[in-house]
Amino acid sequence: MDGGETGEAAVKKQTEDGSHGHRRLDTFLARRRSRSRPPRFSTVLRLLGEEPDERITFIKLIETFGDRVFGALMFIFAVPNVIPLPPGTSAVLGAPLLLIAAQLAVGRRTLWLPPAIRERSIARADFRNLIGRTLPYLRWTERLLAPRLLVMFGPLGDRLIGIACLLLAVILFLPIPLGNMLPGLAISFFSLALLQRDGVAALVGWITAVISVGVLVAISGALWIGVKAFWHALF
Repeated sequence: MDGGETGEAAVKKQTEDGSHGHRRLDTFLARRRSRSRPPRFSTVLRLLGEEPDERITFIKLIETFGDRVFGALMFIFAVPNVIPLPPGTSAVLGAPLLLIAAQLAVGRRTLWLPPAIRERSIARADFRNLIGRTLPYLRWTERLLAPRLLVMFGPLGDRLIGIACLLLAVILFLPIPLGNMLPGLAISFFSLALLQRDGVAALVGWITAVISVGVLVAISGALWIGVKAFWHALF
């Protein structure tokens, strides 16, 4: 009897803790959305990582970030590429980026994902590990961000950023050693620019994107010269 009561108490406590975790994020978002200033991106990421569920679905991410979903999801999938990753990881992360950036490029205001992707999920432990490594730098960067140079945004500006991110996402697929770092960094800057409507961050994103393409052209040229030299040496 005592064992049964203890088990029921543990289940009840776990349920209450889970409900409390969900209420914490939902209450925070409701409170912040009632104000003119949106919540800090880093705070929302931290609260998402602290929720009790073992996995996070894409539909949960879409609902959480609302009208900031393009910048938020692009950042989540782009920032891991800034650090060295096992071969093939950048291609996995680049696939969602292609879909998101393409919709931004054509001017969609809401994000559409196929049902098969909307219901997919990622382990919350993996999400926490990623966020734990990113949050200190993100918090520092957020102190520098502010709405400015708003001429960089709007229907045309957002589409141009979407086109640039689409091109950078394609580059992420290419099997270039450490070639995913600069494109990932550029998309991360563009994402933060969209989240905060910061034209300076957008400019940094454009500069980094140009450097990324320049590095790609240089590497491609060097590889082509190497292949030609090897071919001539054989024949």
